[in-house]
Amino acid sequence: MRTGGQLIVDCLEAQGVERVFCVPGESYLPVLDALRDSPVETVVARQEGGAAMMAEADGKMTGRPGVALVTRGPGAANAASGVHVAKQDSTPMVLLVGQIGRAMRGREAFQEVDYRQTFRDLAKWVEEIDHADRIPEVMSHAWHVAMAGRPGPVVLALPEDMLREAAAVAAGPRVEVAQPAPRPADIERLGALLRAAERPFVVVGGSRWTPEATAALKRFALAWDLPVGASFRRQHLMDHREAPYAGDVGLGCNPALKARIAEADLLILLGARFSENPSQDFSLLSIPKPAQTVVHVHPGPEELGRIYAPDLSINATPAAFLEAAALIDPPASAPRRIGEAHAAYRAWSAIPETPPPPFVRMGEVIRHLDAELSEDAILCNGAGNYAIWLHRFMKFRGWGTQLAPTSGSMGYGLPAAVAAKLRHPTRPVVCLAGDGCFQMTMQEFGTACQAGAAVVVLVCDNGMYGTIRMHQEKRFPGRVAATGLANPDFAALARAYGAHAETVATDAAFPDAFAKALAAGRPALLHLLTDPEQITPAATLDSLRAGP
Repeated sequence: MRTGGQLIVDCLEAQGVERVFCVPGESYLPVLDALRDSPVETVVARQEGGAAMMAEADGKMTGRPGVALVTRGPGAANAASGVHVAKQDSTPMVLLVGQIGRAMRGREAFQEVDYRQTFRDLAKWVEEIDHADRIPEVMSHAWHVAMAGRPGPVVLALPEDMLREAAAVAAGPRVEVAQPAPRPADIERLGALLRAAERPFVVVGGSRWTPEATAALKRFALAWDLPVGASFRRQHLMDHREAPYAGDVGLGCNPALKARIAEADLLILLGARFSENPSQDFSLLSIPKPAQTVVHVHPGPEELGRIYAPDLSINATPAAFLEAAALIDPPASAPRRIGEAHAAYRAWSAIPETPPPPFVRMGEVIRHLDAELSEDAILCNGAGNYAIWLHRFMKFRGWGTQLAPTSGSMGYGLPAAVAAKLRHPTRPVVCLAGDGCFQMTMQEFGTACQAGAAVVVLVCDNGMYGTIRMHQEKRFPGRVAATGLANPDFAALARAYGAHAETVATDAAFPDAFAKALAAGRPALLHLLTDPEQITPAATLDSLRAGP
């Protein structure tokens, strides 16, 4: 006989879960008690949104559900921010939520929430486990749902009295999900389209990628001379130094890259949904039928034809598609399209030389990171204009070097960095965060310190919510409202946690400060004082007020 709490942990172990992220609550004490005797590591976060974002980042890295445990009511509401990231980023995740006792339901008991109603638009599946003997069944199904097709989050509510109930059942086997693959006729037609195309282009994105799939992508692109663009915040799917790479198709997109996609006669969307940001506000392709011949490859059949009516729909994972596409005989010679596209990317990503101001320039920060970080370094960020410099100028080295939310969630970078460092303790993990972004989840710096996650956090402080200020100056020039920030001494805050920390006020001071942060052997934070006037790499606040 095993209690419900023990069965939950048995199932986590059966699925190969190595760690869970939580904020403790009395509603799921039997699970916490069972974790005490389990090899599954328990990482204690400071707020449920941070725990959920850590779990989401863990799911991104492994391709299997990251797991967060939170308490009922307020705990679940806080965790919703991380569930939203998992939905929009197509990340497998399981959120376990403590729940009121079964006899209390329907009376608006203390912290009572109907989770099916609350999470039905955010999660792929929401369930409440009413009987302990059904835990193995429901947990197995949760893993299948989270990983299959287009991955996403699953929310399971756990009534506290059910967790004390005993049942004579055992955890189910480790879940592996189906790998949809192309039909031979699809690949034959793809070959015909590739041979006929004069201006083909590939946009890669989504999830269910593997290191082997990214290597196959490079071979496919080289064999067919295909320029490859990475969808918004999916830049780690191709080494930026490789010839096929044409740039990131997201916010602040290279105008030459936008033109190349608009003028393509064959567009292959590989794993990508091509939603609002990569599609440039749904302006690059006509809806529903694009002018380009479109091949859409996606593991979720519901995404095929959802926005764009493709000429060829292929329900397949990236790996299965590329394995099949490798069987098509490419032409003996190709017109060297990738060279031209890669040269345009290199020109766009070159950091401009400007006189040093009395501030830290983000371009120089990225130049140093690009030159000094090792090949396997992981860069994490949330949302804000500071990320434009990272996405435009950093040369990502390939698979697993980027953790960033396509959902545009502020505060994501620090929790993601904690999860990354715990999973890859020997790799450098750097979090870039704006002053507004950092303060969304800065309490998770305490999690990093307690868990021994030696992340390096770069807080880019310009004293404002920069992205909103940018839009404000465009639409309401000179009428600043609700976008200024009175910030603390972030370095002093980090030192209070026992971390290494410095304030950096000039470009010249950054290299030495960064080297010491990397070598600290414990969490480190650099408080970068940046120019509030330089709102993007190409615009100042004054230029925005002046208009086009």
